[in-house]
Amino acid sequence: MSILNTQRIEAYYNTFKGIDITFTKDMIQVTGLITEQVHLKCGSDFWPCVFFSTSFQGAKIVANIKSGLVDKLQKANNSVSLRYCFKNPEDGTPLTFFVAGRVIGLAPYKNSEDVSLLSVQFTQRPPDDLIEIVGRVFDANVNSTKRKADRIVITTEAQRKLKLLSKETVAYIQKVPRRCILREVAFSNAKVIMVGVAKFIVDKETALRFDFDDPRESFLVKGKFVQSEEVQGKQEMVALAMEYDEPSIPMGYKIRINECLNAIRGPIEHELVPIKEKPRDEENPPNTVETPENP
Repeated sequence: MSILNTQRIEAYYNTFKGIDITFTKDMIQVTGLITEQVHLKCGSDFWPCVFFSTSFQGAKIVANIKSGLVDKLQKANNSVSLRYCFKNPEDGTPLTFFVAGRVIGLAPYKNSEDVSLLSVQFTQRPPDDLIEIVGRVFDANVNSTKRKADRIVITTEAQRKLKLLSKETVAYIQKVPRRCILREVAFSNAKVIMVGVAKFIVDKETALRFDFDDPRESFLVKGKFVQSEEVQGKQEMVALAMEYDEPSIPMGYKIRINECLNAIRGPIEHELVPIKEKPRDEENPPNTVETPENP
């Protein structure tokens, strides 16, 4: 699958190997994880599981332990393989591979007696495909801060690099659709032109639609218009600056902006320092799990 060169994949691995991503609904969509085709393999048997998080060094999964899994782990000295399955962005076919590891922790999942959270430490470097898929997410997330001020003017060339289907789009102002034209985009804001009167548009709740190709996907980015200016020679039109609601910006949108900026200005070489995760809420499993008494 890899479309990145070896040097870039090495940079992803060395920079982000100590970080993990949690498979939220947004992250499942962005990575293309096919949830019904992932499994835990122990010995010659397979167990269905749910991926809670992954990194380049290990993963956390949720699995039912009342089906003989614990006994199987003891017999196998906790050695397992995790079956990953992602949708190939190039043609949509499943991309499947195994990563060998060892279960180093096991804890009840949400106080359940039947379902547990297993912490798996990889015993080998994962395939380049996993490094590329997850690394793109890390890179976009970091660059959304480092390149927050960088803007992309929507020229014909920039539209091609963004894989943006059209400059013409829709802004849903208080849920009412209004046609507009994209002028500039960035990680956290955008500029558009539309027909209208500024005082009836600025400071209103807005969602801006983006339609991309290769692969085809659409995003609604929420925020509000914060500034306006006249369009010279067109009194009926107004130019508007929109600030996004940053916590709700789709990761898929960040990846599109990041890859376009990388293509135009080159990738950023990140410092080799750990990046702290946001604290998980109480409904999520703990960051660490206890090692079972009888592994």
